[in-house]
Amino acid sequence: MSDEQNQLPPKYNPQEVEAGRYQFWLDGKFFEAKDDPEKEPYSIVIPPPNVTGRLHLGHAWDTTMQDTITRMKRMQGYDVLWLPGMDHAGIATQAKVEAKLKEQGTSRYELGREKFLETAWEWKEEYADFIRSQWEKLGLGLDYSRERFTLDDGLSDAVREVFVRLYEKGLIYRGEYIINWDPSTQTALSDIEVIYEEIPGKFYHMRYPIKDSEETIEIATTRPETMLGDTAVAVHPKDERYQHLIGKTVILPIVGREMEIVADDYVDMELGSGAVKITPAHDPNDFEIGNRHDLERVLVMHEDGTMNENAGKYQGLDRFECRKQLVKDLQEQDVLFEIEERPHQVGHSERSGAVVEPYLSTQWFVKMEPLASSALSMQESPEEKVNFVPDRFEKTYFNWMDNIRDWCISRQLWWGHRIPAWYHKETGEIYVGKEAPADIENWAQDEDVLDTWFSSALWPFSTMGWPNEESADLKRYFPTNVLVTGYDIIFFWVSRMIFQSKEFMDERPFEDTLLHGLIRDAEGRKMSKSLGNGVDPMDVIDQYGADSLRYFLMTGSTPGQDLRFHWERIESTWNFANKVWNASRFSLMNMEGFTYEDIDLTGDLTVADRWILSRLNETIDHVTRNADKYEFGEAGRHLYNFIWDEFCDWYIEMAKLTLYGEDETKKKTTRSVLAHVLDQTMRMLHPFMPFITEEIWQQLPHEGASITVSEWPEVNPAFDDKKAVSEMQRLVAIIKSVRNSRAEVDTPMSKQIEMLISAENEALVQELEKNREYLERFCNPSSLQIATGIEAPDKAMTSVVTGAEIFLPLEGLIDFDKEIARLENELAKWDKEVERVQKKLSNQGFISKAPESLVEEEKQKEKDYLDKQAKVKARLAELKQ
Repeated sequence: MSDEQNQLPPKYNPQEVEAGRYQFWLDGKFFEAKDDPEKEPYSIVIPPPNVTGRLHLGHAWDTTMQDTITRMKRMQGYDVLWLPGMDHAGIATQAKVEAKLKEQGTSRYELGREKFLETAWEWKEEYADFIRSQWEKLGLGLDYSRERFTLDDGLSDAVREVFVRLYEKGLIYRGEYIINWDPSTQTALSDIEVIYEEIPGKFYHMRYPIKDSEETIEIATTRPETMLGDTAVAVHPKDERYQHLIGKTVILPIVGREMEIVADDYVDMELGSGAVKITPAHDPNDFEIGNRHDLERVLVMHEDGTMNENAGKYQGLDRFECRKQLVKDLQEQDVLFEIEERPHQVGHSERSGAVVEPYLSTQWFVKMEPLASSALSMQESPEEKVNFVPDRFEKTYFNWMDNIRDWCISRQLWWGHRIPAWYHKETGEIYVGKEAPADIENWAQDEDVLDTWFSSALWPFSTMGWPNEESADLKRYFPTNVLVTGYDIIFFWVSRMIFQSKEFMDERPFEDTLLHGLIRDAEGRKMSKSLGNGVDPMDVIDQYGADSLRYFLMTGSTPGQDLRFHWERIESTWNFANKVWNASRFSLMNMEGFTYEDIDLTGDLTVADRWILSRLNETIDHVTRNADKYEFGEAGRHLYNFIWDEFCDWYIEMAKLTLYGEDETKKKTTRSVLAHVLDQTMRMLHPFMPFITEEIWQQLPHEGASITVSEWPEVNPAFDDKKAVSEMQRLVAIIKSVRNSRAEVDTPMSKQIEMLISAENEALVQELEKNREYLERFCNPSSLQIATGIEAPDKAMTSVVTGAEIFLPLEGLIDFDKEIARLENELAKWDKEVERVQKKLSNQGFISKAPESLVEEEKQKEKDYLDKQAKVKARLAELKQ
């Protein structure tokens, strides 16, 4: 790939890369991807942003999700290709460039096509650089050596190839049809570029006179200005009311045109009067009726929405001004007898916001039925289908493809892929080819360009060198593994990539399509300029850092769900990043001089060491399994809880006892555990928060150049320790219960109090004695008695944990009425838990279908809850005596 195709900033230093290998850029450095021969290549599709301006939050969500996936896969040893690119966005970009020219006092027509395109390319280069800087700010590990643009030479070759092949196959044709027309940008729109909105409207009821008769026939319309193009009135052939009028002549008011009353099954006898006016040049259904009855097509508007010469005295008026004057004239002639207020759905241009006009025009179309049918057939095979995540969106895909109309692909623009069709200047013959005709002086190329989505639909394979059959990238990385995008462009982009890939590659473009929702404001409203509620992702990064934004985007919702933007939640993720930083800083301060070679996890581990290593195993398992299912919210939740609740709040505090002690052997073991757990945790957190994790990892004892190319953590069975987990859970429960009891009677942790623990057996006494140091450090007792059969003192606070009761004699501090109320609340809690678990165990469906281990787990819960329930009841009985 040449430098000319990749106009990248100098810092990226793009270069040729060996086939099957690639580099990605991060933090000013290129890294070469690992290539585990036992792993399949892994590739991902990036929705290319258009070159019209700043990236929005939706694109930040796309790319953050893709970056998270690719970082994880790269660390797992896959040869990952994440190819960046940008879309030329025909209508949107041309509108921006034309607005700029207007500010300069000129226009594209004054410049001419060639000079205008030069200006558009200058715009593209400026904003492409801007987008790259934003990608960099987000921390995206992209393969910049393969960056593509939908108008670069390679993709343009692919577009011409596809157009010619479809034309030769009879799947692209040129014809006169009713299309969606945007009078503002003066270009055709595809169906999915039209946004329908319900607005207040009017239904105009009129009577058309029957020729040589006193009779009239009643019709109604929401667009009276189009009546000037009426060429018939239609009724249903079985409508008894109009049998005598079929074939008769009706006079079009104002114009005086004689028109036939035709019979057509399309007409709904139950709707309105059962008679409809037919305007073949301004309504898609009327167009079809007109074809069936060989009706004249009378176009009454110019492309800019003003009335043309066929509108008679209304010529030159804007369509809506024409409506006002025509309504007035119809009322004066007693033709218009009722105006009914009625809201209705009106199509608006997605780009300009203008009311779309159904308009008769000669355009280029793709015949969709064969392409859609072929694409849908893939969904019948698990090996061939595209997996939608969440799967409910497959139904959305089916609904659109089953009801698809031919795709209008020509656009009346200059910025885009010019249609590869030429018209002979004398004979009018059409020539379609990848190259211009040899005698070009006798031919004129079509002025229109192709719909932007035509080239975007080819993105998964055109960016990898197609139609060059020898492309090493195409052979290695296609089909891609996953597409990440919003559910709002299933119609625009996802479906089109699927049917074009099936047509030209004979297989799916990607195995999975992971769909996220829309980002809305805190009130659930869609972000828009008109509401002024948009948020610039770069502003978020400037205030809270890229890691905070990324973590919020990745963990804020489940696949397919919308995400509400809250500054408070961004601040919360920023606090989490600070927690990680501070915990790491403490750990690093206590590892001074400690090297990677010093790490030894075979020493005399404390219960806290064994517990945190076992919980690390569980966290690795949860994070990996959920991330592989694209459940990043769940993966993030497990990681967050492990880091904040377990590693920071408990393990580090317990590790201080060893680190601040005198035993150097124990210190080394604790440092080893700290270094290992922090290393593995940073690796799991890295795909979510690349900046902070790279910084911390570089200061940890480690091997390798970057955390980006380190290995993904794997579960180590040697660290599984259920006994340590059970011991630690009991210690934490005791410490929390003592802290809660102290808080209830406003007794600070700094004040020593007597503490008694009544254990259910001697084994538990020995366990707690072994961990006495932790209990004394975190409960601060003046004395600590641990034994079986301890009787509760008369005036003491009581709490129950699995296998033990804790008594805190706090005479003079306890309000016994409050203590009784507290215990009654606790009893209510255990009553509910007992009821829940016993209901579950009495459910034969659960007992017969659930794994034996799960049933046994519920039985253990029942035993534990019953024990706690009994102890609380007994204590309440004592206090109430």
